[in-house]
Amino acid sequence: MSESVALEEVSVLAAIYCEQDEFELLEASETDGVTLKIQTHAKGRLDSEIQLKLTFHLPATYPKCPPSISVVSEELTRSQCNALKGKLLERAQELLCEPMIHELVLWIQQNLDDILGQLDVPGSDSKGTGPVDMQESRTWTMLLQLDHMRSKSKYVRTVEKWASDLSLSGRLMFMGKLILILLQGEKGRIKEYMVLQKTSKVDVDSCGKKCKEKMISVLYEAGTPKEQPRFLEFEVTEYSSLDELQKEFEAVKLGHIFTDLVLPQIR
Repeated sequence: MSESVALEEVSVLAAIYCEQDEFELLEASETDGVTLKIQTHAKGRLDSEIQLKLTFHLPATYPKCPPSISVVSEELTRSQCNALKGKLLERAQELLCEPMIHELVLWIQQNLDDILGQLDVPGSDSKGTGPVDMQESRTWTMLLQLDHMRSKSKYVRTVEKWASDLSLSGRLMFMGKLILILLQGEKGRIKEYMVLQKTSKVDVDSCGKKCKEKMISVLYEAGTPKEQPRFLEFEVTEYSSLDELQKEFEAVKLGHIFTDLVLPQIR
């Protein structure tokens, strides 16, 4: 591919991805080819919005050979990003001999949900990426603290739906102004929950407009030993005293979490 042909495709891409930070030309060389970055987003599991940073290196022989591709996302694990890269490279092989970058971006936007869903199947492989990291299927416990809920009924329904859809157990806990979410389940699914929590418009701001949750803290996260008791389902509970709240933690052998991490939020 001549440099002029490469720059022609770059010009088209720059016109398509014209919003701030959407497109960046990193390098253009007749001998080394062209390197560019496109930032976009796509719908993930349960309609969450996933931000993707896609870097493409177009060698001098492109499009007779596929580009090199890098996928980065703060909402996805490294293994998930590697799987997306593998799928993009497979798709690129089907588009040889024609400009393909815009087509690849559209394809990943349209297929992201399906690809991530395939990775949830225990022991499933993504071609060229190896087996899913078994650490992602470990039982995990995470404790979150919310600063407030302006639209409480909607927020509660949303959290309950996410927990149900992701097969997570635990508690949404209210005591006075204290709001805690304790989640237990597969580590990968808890990570999915966090993606939803950070990317979905789950509450309203002071003007009543839908907004994302920006004031959430992770107080605790760790693996849960198999022999340790767990909550069997997800429930929303309001407590009238510290003793009631403490007993809830002690029921699943998390009394130390209550003492070390919850009490300091109250005092």
